[in-house]
Amino acid sequence: MTSDQRKKLALLMLNMFIAVGSFGIIIPIIPAYLKEIGQGGTAAGLIIAIFAFAQFLVSPIGGKWADKYGRRPLINAGLLILAISMFIFYFADSIVLLYISRAIGGIGCALLIPAIYAYVADITTMDQRAKGNSFISAAMSLGIVIGPGIGGFLAEYGLKAPLLVSAIVGLLAFVVSYFTLPESLTEKMAMSNEPNQSMIKDVILSVKKPFFIPLVITLIMSFGLMAYETVLGLYVNDQFGATPQQIAFMVTATGLVGVIMQLFVVDRVVKLIGELNVLKLFLIVTAVGFSLSIIAKTYEMFFIISLMIFLATSILRPVLTTLISKLAGNEQGFAMGMNNAYMSIGNILGPLLAGALYDIRILFPFIAGLIILILTTIFTFMWKGAKLTQNS
Repeated sequence: MTSDQRKKLALLMLNMFIAVGSFGIIIPIIPAYLKEIGQGGTAAGLIIAIFAFAQFLVSPIGGKWADKYGRRPLINAGLLILAISMFIFYFADSIVLLYISRAIGGIGCALLIPAIYAYVADITTMDQRAKGNSFISAAMSLGIVIGPGIGGFLAEYGLKAPLLVSAIVGLLAFVVSYFTLPESLTEKMAMSNEPNQSMIKDVILSVKKPFFIPLVITLIMSFGLMAYETVLGLYVNDQFGATPQQIAFMVTATGLVGVIMQLFVVDRVVKLIGELNVLKLFLIVTAVGFSLSIIAKTYEMFFIISLMIFLATSILRPVLTTLISKLAGNEQGFAMGMNNAYMSIGNILGPLLAGALYDIRILFPFIAGLIILILTTIFTFMWKGAKLTQNS
């Protein structure tokens, strides 16, 4: 990559880190904050669900607008809206305002994330695409890992301190991006993206797009990973008597493994065997991980298996994004918007099903995940729609 590409990619990584971190930073304070305003578990679940649902609804629109109006306006708007959502959260004194804040935050991410991935597609060649997407995914993973830690540290200076810091940092990110990030969508590309039908029809017809199969796999992977993460702490506590410190160590370690894989491994593996073969290989690895988690007898064994699962999914995420991008042609924004929407569906449904299955029997979420992964792997081996990636 050229120095100009690296500078732009670094700024995009910073924006993604701030977007994801701004959500993670509130996680440690949610229980105490909700207790302070007389709310409990239902409100905690709705905070996550409302954010994900808003993201799901708006992502296709955000992606379409990124193709029509450009990546830069959507990135800047997303950063500003995220900052506004955190300011509302900071000043909120009722559960209604808190829900409004989370909905606005979901909208901000829905505008920002597809535009960032479309920007990466604009500034990279086909050969560089996997590396660019893996770096953005690493920034996302780092935000997930570091965000809660920052929130816990800042909470020592006041329960609402993380909210204020997140809002101010988001606002600064908007200012920096506004003055330093140039537009990547050329006039010729924008003209070719001029819509000749409604966005709703585009979404319905997405089932006929060449990137539809990777979208479905993205949904299933998000579903399985969120289901796994939802019951992870409960399972190791109930099954192995794990302490909160052991659970925190497991979550942090698996997150850091993901960051390392995305920064240093994904691009090399893709160049070695190609995106489609990487997809097949690591779907198998993930399925094996789920099967082993069912028979794990100790915390240490389950910890190693979890590392394997998160290692595989951290490679799958940017590879799937790259596959979608390569098959999207000039519809980069729309494709990335759909990618974000399908991921949001998995993020909503995964925890709901996993929680319900766990209450029936604690192994059921892992068994269900294994069955879904096996079917997905078989389906992927039968898929013949990735000729472009095989030839590139």
